[in-house]
Amino acid sequence: MSPHLAQTRVAITGIGILSPLGRGEEATLDAIRHARSGIRAIESIDASELTCRIGGEVPREAHQGLQRGQDRFSRFALIAAEDAAAGARFGTIGIEGERVGVLIGTGLGGCETLDAGYKRIYRDGATRVGPLTIPMSMYNAASSAVSNRFGAKGVAYSVVSACSSGAHAIGLAAQAIRSGQADAMFAGGADAPLTFGIIRAWESMRVLAVDNDHPDLACRPFSVDRKGIVLAEGAAVFVLESFENARRRGQPILGEIIGFGATSDAGHVTDPSADGASRAMRMALRDAGIAEGEVGYINAHGTATHANDSTETRAIKEVFGPDAHRIPVSSTKSMHGHAMGASGAIEIALSLLSLNAGLIPPTINLVTPDPECDLDYVPNAARSGSAKVFLSNSFGFGGMNAVVAVRTRAGGE
Repeated sequence: MSPHLAQTRVAITGIGILSPLGRGEEATLDAIRHARSGIRAIESIDASELTCRIGGEVPREAHQGLQRGQDRFSRFALIAAEDAAAGARFGTIGIEGERVGVLIGTGLGGCETLDAGYKRIYRDGATRVGPLTIPMSMYNAASSAVSNRFGAKGVAYSVVSACSSGAHAIGLAAQAIRSGQADAMFAGGADAPLTFGIIRAWESMRVLAVDNDHPDLACRPFSVDRKGIVLAEGAAVFVLESFENARRRGQPILGEIIGFGATSDAGHVTDPSADGASRAMRMALRDAGIAEGEVGYINAHGTATHANDSTETRAIKEVFGPDAHRIPVSSTKSMHGHAMGASGAIEIALSLLSLNAGLIPPTINLVTPDPECDLDYVPNAARSGSAKVFLSNSFGFGGMNAVVAVRTRAGGE
C-alpha cells in the first residue's frame, strides 16, 4: 500500500436513501424499529398478466414531482444524491468541481425507457421511439445526471456488476479518494427493474418468491421455507470526502469507508461460491487493517434463495470461524426486497443509519431457520445495540463479489 493510500481516510458526510421503506433516515429507521416490510402489490405498472405481482416498490409519495426526461432509475439516483448533498452541506464543501467525482452503480440501467420503447415497436407497430431513448436508457445515465446537477467534473463513470454494482461503486469511489484521484465523490447505486419485461424474465428463471396474497411475508431469508427473491427498486447515494476536508469545515462525520474487497468466482454464472464470497470478505478486512474479531455486524447478501443463503452462511463461517456465531447477521432484503444494483448501497446506508441509532436491523419472516443456516440472523425484530465496524456483502450473477467494511460513529474518529 502506498503512503497516500495509508494516510487518506474516507469520511461519509451525507447519506441519501430511497427504498420501498420510504425516503430518508426517518422513514428508514421507523421501518427498522417496527420490522415493517416495504414489499407490496405492484402499482407502477399493469401487473395483472404477470405470475408475480408483488415487489419492493418505492412509495409514490416518496418520489412525486420528479422531472421527466430521465429514466426512473436516474430520477431515484438524483433524489438520493440531493438528500446526501443536503446532509453533507455540499455547498460548503470547498472543493473545486474538477476534484469532485460521481460513481453510481446499476445492474440494469434504464429499464423503464427500454420497456416503453419495445412496446411501441413490437406491440404497437410504431416506426420510431423517443429521441432520448439512448441517453435515458444508458447505464451511465444516473452518474451523468448527478454529475450535471452538482457540477462534478472529476472522475465519473458507472459500475455494472449485477447485484454487486452499488457496493463496487462505493468501494471504488473510496479508492479514488484514497489514491488522490478525487477529493470528494458522490457514490452509490440505483435500479428500477419493476417493468413487465424484466419481471417476466425473472419469472422464467424460477427464482422469484410468488406470494401475491401475502407480499409482506414473501421474502424469507435463511428460513427453511424460503421461496426466492422479491424484486425491488430504489437508490442510495453517499457523499464521501477526506477526513481532513470534513474536519476543516466542521462537518459531522457519519461513518468511514475503511475497507473494500472485490473478487470473481470465475465459475458458474448464477450459482454462488463460498470461496469467492469468503475471499472478498477477507480482502475487505485486510484492506481495512482489522482483525475478524473487530467486526460487530454483517449485513448479508441474503437473497432468500436456497443456494445463496446456505452458501453465504458457509462463507461467513470460513472467514470468522467460531466468532461467526457471535456476530449478528441480517438480511434486510426481507424488508425491502432485492433492488439489484442498488441493493449494496441501500444496505450500507440502512446499516449505518441503524447502527448509529443504536439498532441492529432484523431479518423478518424468519420463523423456522434452515439447519444449514445456523448463525444469529436477528430474527423478526430489531435489536438494541451497535457495532464499531460492520461488513456489507454483495454477490452478483456472473460471480461478481463486493464487500465493503464501514466504521460507524461508535467506532470514533
